[in-house]
Amino acid sequence: MSGKPLIETRSIDFIPESERHGRLFSQFTLWFGANLQITAIVTGALAVVLGGDVFWSLIGLLIGQVFGGIVMALHGAQGPRLGLPQMISSRVQFGVFGAVIPLVLVCIMYIGFNATGTVLAGQAIGRMANISDTSGILVFATVIVVLTVCGYRVIHVLGRVASVLGVVAFAYLFVRLLSINDIATLLENRHFSWNTFLLAVSLSASWQIAFGPYVADYSRYLPSATSPLRTFLAVGLGSVLGSQTSMVLGVFAAALAGGAFSGNEVNYIVSLGASGMIAGLLFFSIGFGKVTIATLNAYGSFMCIATIVSAFQKRFTVSSGQRLVFVLCIVGISTTLALIGQHSFLSAFKSFLLFLLAFFTPWSAINLVDYYFITQERYDIAALDDPDGRYGRWNWVGIGTYGFGVLVQMPFIATGFYTGPLVQHLGDTDISWLVGLIVPALVYYPLAKHGARRQQPLPAQDYAQKQC
Repeated sequence: MSGKPLIETRSIDFIPESERHGRLFSQFTLWFGANLQITAIVTGALAVVLGGDVFWSLIGLLIGQVFGGIVMALHGAQGPRLGLPQMISSRVQFGVFGAVIPLVLVCIMYIGFNATGTVLAGQAIGRMANISDTSGILVFATVIVVLTVCGYRVIHVLGRVASVLGVVAFAYLFVRLLSINDIATLLENRHFSWNTFLLAVSLSASWQIAFGPYVADYSRYLPSATSPLRTFLAVGLGSVLGSQTSMVLGVFAAALAGGAFSGNEVNYIVSLGASGMIAGLLFFSIGFGKVTIATLNAYGSFMCIATIVSAFQKRFTVSSGQRLVFVLCIVGISTTLALIGQHSFLSAFKSFLLFLLAFFTPWSAINLVDYYFITQERYDIAALDDPDGRYGRWNWVGIGTYGFGVLVQMPFIATGFYTGPLVQHLGDTDISWLVGLIVPALVYYPLAKHGARRQQPLPAQDYAQKQC
């Protein structure tokens, strides 16, 4: 890190080759550490809480992790090639103004996810420091602001530290869990049901796919010659291994706790370990795990807001003061939601956020099909900032496919906020994420291919050399 500023000076602008740095291992540690956290534990526990047995829940979760992890890592592999944040590349498929549509929804999604995660982190900080949950939430929010303003380098350092702490804490919890409980008996109780099995697959696949809109934000500084396959593997393996580890712990915890787990997640997980000083260290590990993912969410939201503003203001650059204001607004909104909802509406609000997932699985499908099969990694970087350029203001093929992709999922969505008419026929299983990936991909490919409206621009790495 010598000779490079610790606090990031760039935001949504292209990263020239002279400023590229980093190793692929940092991609692995970032996503591994980000997934060793309490919300992933709770997500895995839902597979059992909602009726699944331990054995088939573990299998279903793993299948979903792999499937969703492939989608997520394909986005991550775009970062070194493009040198840009993930969502700004949506202008190729939606147009410079049209890309604002998924950008706004992604902002809402990640601000909301931060609100729910802030409540759990506030509880952990409160128990550790012997302060109220409200004070814990405010402490947590302050830390997130500082780390998000620092940006890319600090976030990757955070990922490495989170990986080490997470491995130690989770190893300890698993040893305790295996030593004082008969896990073999839980695994022998096998009652396969398609409904609960598909639920487990959907839980983990949706978890992975939700990272798609910002995963390339954290790989965009890697040298453009970095192998896409190796980037894909580093990002995907880190995320899949981290989240599966957390969800396995959640499955075992929920199966052992029964009704005592729901509503008391943080305390119950820590009680698996010990009391006293060890418990304090576990609370710290849980809080630190939430710091990592909350910083990713806040940083990704900042990138989205800056991208929205830049669509309507040519040659927009983010000053350090503007960066601070954006981050304060983002974290302020999510913290306010956490404070208001910590004792009341957050459960319903989380259902609303899961409903919003339906609005960016079609984006993911369109982005991946266009990047890998239509443009074949050849983006006109300069045109991304020009509404009158190659990609135009509105790309109605992308926008229309996106709208269709959202609508086609509606019959298959199952959340507390909304349930589609076909869900009951599928045993109350939500498969909207699968429909939202496959159908828009099949629709977009022939339409975009037939249009053949773009000349082949320079690959992003050639653009980088010209800029230098």
